[in-house]
Amino acid sequence: MADMKTSYMGLELRNPLIVASCSLVNSVEGVQRCADAGAGAVVLKSLFEEQIEADTKEIQKHVWLAGHTEAYDYVRQIGLQTGEQDYLNLVESAKKAVSVPVIASLNCITPEWWTDYAGRLEASGADGIELNMAILPSDPRHSSNDIEKLYYDILEGVKKNVKIPVAVKIGPYFTSLATVGRQLCSRGASALVLFNRFYQLDINIDKLTLVPGYHFSTPEEINVSLRWISLLAGRIDCDLSATTGVHDATGVVKQLLAGASTVQVCSTLYKHGIGHLSNILSNLEAWMKKHHFESVSQFRGRLSQKESEMPELYERLQYVKSLVGIE
Repeated sequence: MADMKTSYMGLELRNPLIVASCSLVNSVEGVQRCADAGAGAVVLKSLFEEQIEADTKEIQKHVWLAGHTEAYDYVRQIGLQTGEQDYLNLVESAKKAVSVPVIASLNCITPEWWTDYAGRLEASGADGIELNMAILPSDPRHSSNDIEKLYYDILEGVKKNVKIPVAVKIGPYFTSLATVGRQLCSRGASALVLFNRFYQLDINIDKLTLVPGYHFSTPEEINVSLRWISLLAGRIDCDLSATTGVHDATGVVKQLLAGASTVQVCSTLYKHGIGHLSNILSNLEAWMKKHHFESVSQFRGRLSQKESEMPELYERLQYVKSLVGIE
């Protein structure tokens, strides 16, 4: 049997496949089902900042930052189904129910409210925390420095009060993504999760209204994270976890070859069921045997830019023609 053991944020995982933060893991039963199907770890469904009973006026000052598919307006309109104590109870119960690492997820847009609560998550047994900072830089009144500073302040505030590892889940919309990634790692992030999938919208041309876009990712969306995983692997001092667009073992293999420590899946589990995890793992093992790899570490990062003899292929668009014959 192939050795799929993986280290992520200092945690030992039996394999690199993680269930991303979603409604499938908002209960102990869901966490158990994912673990039984073979997940190496689970990231619990995000607890939103609005659920910490923070000062509403303070949060409203930062509404301009919200851009995630489950952002501010959604939470306010649908209602809060899980309070802060319920979330702590979920962490504690999930840890008792499964042997795989359980990572808490905080969806935050301000730095004020997370310091104390992060410590409570640690006390409840969370193996790590994923800061899901879904910040869409759409307001022209705020500079890139304003947005980047917010990321740094939130991370540093949490790190001051916990000893467990902290990952930061970000989107791709930065002036210099590589610089931001390096800064987050130097300020204490144990891993970067690439990337958030922001709210997708569409327009109904008959009713002349905005409507939600397609909720799930597609395999074609893997390319953005794949490029940045391959560019950053080995160049910043933290782990990389790939997400968005990974639907099968092929996507997992691509991200591992690019340099990802772990790969997170979500949409494909909604489409095919939680049992699809075991299919992905068995197909990953079959690929490893076919290519004579006995462990994941033997091929991780083999196709990253750092390991390439032709690093320019990862960046310069004029090479697309020579790669795929596009005129």
